[in-house]
Amino acid sequence: MMQCHVAVSQDSNPQQAAQVVSRSVHDAFGETGCDFACVFFSPHFTEDVPSLVEIVRKNLNPKILLGCMGAGVIGGTQEIEEHPGLVLWGLSNPSMHITPFHLTPKKNGEEFSLAGWPDMPEVSAVPRTFLLFVDPFTTPIDEFFALLDHHAPGSLAIGGIASGGMDEGESRLVLNEQIFESGVVGVAIQGGVGIRTVVSQGCQPIGERYVVTKVDRNVIQELGGIPPLERLETTLKALGESERQQAANGLQVGIAMDEHRAEFGQGDFLIRGLLGADRQSGHLAIADFVQEGQTLQFHIRDANAASTDLTGLLDRERFASPNNQAKGALLFSCNGRGQQFFQTPHHDVAAVHQHLGMLPIAGFFAGGEIGPVGGKNYLHGYTASMVLFYDNPSIDA
Repeated sequence: MMQCHVAVSQDSNPQQAAQVVSRSVHDAFGETGCDFACVFFSPHFTEDVPSLVEIVRKNLNPKILLGCMGAGVIGGTQEIEEHPGLVLWGLSNPSMHITPFHLTPKKNGEEFSLAGWPDMPEVSAVPRTFLLFVDPFTTPIDEFFALLDHHAPGSLAIGGIASGGMDEGESRLVLNEQIFESGVVGVAIQGGVGIRTVVSQGCQPIGERYVVTKVDRNVIQELGGIPPLERLETTLKALGESERQQAANGLQVGIAMDEHRAEFGQGDFLIRGLLGADRQSGHLAIADFVQEGQTLQFHIRDANAASTDLTGLLDRERFASPNNQAKGALLFSCNGRGQQFFQTPHHDVAAVHQHLGMLPIAGFFAGGEIGPVGGKNYLHGYTASMVLFYDNPSIDA
């Protein structure tokens, strides 16, 4: 049986904090031992990461240790923002197949690429899940997704962009005893565990859905044969006053992942930002490329929409496997969420506990969240991206 445990410290002394959390997780496992551990820490500990990691490895001795720095950290029932925080999450499950890796950025002129893809022997037909943490200043995330599609097609990626650093060289990524300031650290998990993902993009749809009938890369020229700005204005006029105010502050565009669906619900749209409009032509520019024939729907994002989206997805997750409770979770929330956005502390982690039970949770506030939508991996913003671990290996995706 798989075991998970999480420990949190808000002690500003990094050595004392590391002693507390590592002994707590060690004592929870007893002689079982820790097969995989994740550590997340606030920027207050930037200069003390080597000693922090050394203490964790000495006391807990996990087979694999993975982690990074975050502007805020998530652990247990808390989301710790703007204060020192250290979170250690451990998992005991010797039947899991885990391959750790570090991808190194290589610069050729102004272009970056990633090197160091690990050898991953096939152990079963089960697709891998990649858990990864990324330095934002040196890493071309599109390059990673291309590598993933090439080396491990059909795999899911989940994780986050390290945050809390303000410039190149200020991020901290952890893989076992090593600390990196660039690239990607991660693990590939395959077999021996049930894994499911929840990606809440924090939006609610408004108006009708429209088919793209003319487009140039990311500039939409026609929706159902009519200029998209005209479609948008019609949509906004039909809204109530409160929704119109929401749209003024958080208008987004949802791209349907499968335009052949008869009905669309939560998780069926990839949410992208609206970059601008041309009043003369009626064209709209969005933050992604679109193809003719795809279905779009305008969305709004605010605290209420984000809360409703997350709780709806968590309810759907609970009903999807009613007889199997998750044993643990890792949660990566956008650093634009948190108390300032929701006007209440611990929003995302509290929602998970309310809908899925008091499972051990750890994570951090990311500068971008990685997670699958419609079976394809994307980098998101203002999202809560979560991976859930189950005993039953038949539960996946």
